[in-house]
Amino acid sequence: MYADKKIYLDYNSTTPCDEKVVEAMLPYFSEKFGNSSSSSHSFGWDAEEAVDIARQQIAELINSKQSQLYFTSGATEAVNLALLGTCEAIRSKGSHIITCTTEHSAVLRTCQELEKRGFSVTFLDVDSNGKLDLEAFQKAIRPETILACIMYANNETGLMHPIQKIAQIAHDNNVLVMSDITQAVGKTPLDIEHSGIDLAAFSAHKIYGPKGIGALYIRNRTLTNISPVLFGGGHEKGLRPGTLNIPAIVGFGKACQLCMETMTQESRRSKEWRDRIERELVALGEVRINSASEPRLPHMSSITIDNINGSKLLRQMGNLAISQGSACSSGTLAPSHVLLALGHSKEAALSSIRIGLGRPTTAQEVETTIATIKSTVKRLREVLV
Repeated sequence: MYADKKIYLDYNSTTPCDEKVVEAMLPYFSEKFGNSSSSSHSFGWDAEEAVDIARQQIAELINSKQSQLYFTSGATEAVNLALLGTCEAIRSKGSHIITCTTEHSAVLRTCQELEKRGFSVTFLDVDSNGKLDLEAFQKAIRPETILACIMYANNETGLMHPIQKIAQIAHDNNVLVMSDITQAVGKTPLDIEHSGIDLAAFSAHKIYGPKGIGALYIRNRTLTNISPVLFGGGHEKGLRPGTLNIPAIVGFGKACQLCMETMTQESRRSKEWRDRIERELVALGEVRINSASEPRLPHMSSITIDNINGSKLLRQMGNLAISQGSACSSGTLAPSHVLLALGHSKEAALSSIRIGLGRPTTAQEVETTIATIKSTVKRLREVLV
């Protein structure tokens, strides 16, 4: 019977709201519905207090100051604000940006937009493990380089870049560092205060919070000189206009608080299960774990099963909710740009799947997943013989 039960293993794409998060949010839809900008009455005061508490909860998770956090509609908006708002504001200092070919599409497409606006962008390659060459990074820096954008952890392979070393090289050359920390938040200890990161984007829905809310971390607004890309009221210190989404912000804060309480145990458990899944599948033969030799997030695995089309494999396992790659691009038949950057052929990239373990995942689900994938791969291989 359990084999027929749907099993969700796509927690890198999105997560369900934790029940405690929903419970915290509910009063702010109908009872405490005030606008945090309404400073003349108690409804506004209650909303403002709720925002302050949430901002502090988020700050504690990443070890930042409350004043360094600005709410957005999600990580994509935060990425756009960080890149467009900073690069346009400090254009007089230079117009060259460095990023990496394995970045999330939100970064890559924003950088492409900056190119249209006259900026020069260097897209650094990675090796077969997804690792960035620090020497190549240093050589890419020019006198006119103003910003480097390197993600903390990859959203498809889980590979974690040595962000502190990258930031040190950048800062030694007066270059700002922006990082997409979306996948890392709540999954691995993150000390942004000592990371060297100047700007960081992340969101709530990856950590059992609501969709439609994210944040931009800015270490020093005077240094970045960041300017708004949207215009309206003076919300978020004039950087991001629009009435604050109080229920979502409260949920974001609560989700971060829960991560503080559960992250260590969850990470240990996820790594054990991930490693077991990988061992079992590698034993099938002609199976590769992408970025396996590098530091990775504990809950994620990118697996290439040679000569087995990933899309066909997933269709044969209808009870398993597993993706072929990033949720922002898996709706297309195009191979993962991340795996292509690692040197995979188009066929190999299309023969890959991504497993994402989560808080609700059970040991029984892991065993069922292993058995289902193994039996399906064997069946498909028999057809090919």
